[in-house]
Amino acid sequence: MWFKAKAFLKFLWHSKNQHGIHSPFVYKLITKCFYNKKHFEAYELWDKAKKDVLESGKVLQVQDVGAGSKIFKSNLRLVSKIAKHVSISRKRARLMIRLVDYLSVKNALELGTSIGLGSVSIAVSGQAHLTTIEACSATSAYAQSLFETLKLTNITRIHSSFAESLAELDPPACLGRAHLRVLNGQAGFEEKFDLIFIDGHHDGEATLKYFESLLKHKHNDSLFIFDDIHWSPSMEMAWKQIKAHEEVQVTIDTFQWGLVFFRKEQVKQDFVIRV
Repeated sequence: MWFKAKAFLKFLWHSKNQHGIHSPFVYKLITKCFYNKKHFEAYELWDKAKKDVLESGKVLQVQDVGAGSKIFKSNLRLVSKIAKHVSISRKRARLMIRLVDYLSVKNALELGTSIGLGSVSIAVSGQAHLTTIEACSATSAYAQSLFETLKLTNITRIHSSFAESLAELDPPACLGRAHLRVLNGQAGFEEKFDLIFIDGHHDGEATLKYFESLLKHKHNDSLFIFDDIHWSPSMEMAWKQIKAHEEVQVTIDTFQWGLVFFRKEQVKQDFVIRV
């Protein structure tokens, strides 16, 4: 906890708002998306989902397959507690809704479904199709029930480890550059994604592997979002290496999230922005 507190103080010292931002692309993103005061109907739908989850009395046997939890000591966890302590916050969910709208996201991928609130923030507006992957069977099943309750038919849920799913992401050579696949009897992945949200397995080495695996599935205007980039020294090290990668042009550190853009027309720059 001390590590994250120190990281936050460092973030506050270096962070900016829209003032002093000389990149037109980033300035417009901040003013038209990050700080957009428009009310989206999707906000209310997400709030309803969060309220329902917070009122749930269901207990799940959670399987931690990543770096583990700093909050929970037992694998038996109330859904309401997961929603309160480790799921996406209302502020971040609203930012995600704005990003999906502003960037006109159509195809999205999420690594780490958990109980589904992050997934809902991506898919709730209805404009994007989301493929979401979760290794824990209990949380994955709960998320599916949430999607069905909300009638979100634009979400494809896959119960699998990240490594297994990413290994199957490429179509076989005999199919060439096929756009749509069927994996293990389930609707598969779009080959290119407008948005990829990496929200699970908070380990630096694993995060770098996922990043490298997913690079071939980006396009020029894709956005990668990494959750909890200051969660640990290994995650901070991974974030530094991602920023330095030759294919990365623009990064934005919002403390909780690291945003990565690949726009070749942009000058390579790193920003630290208060959201």
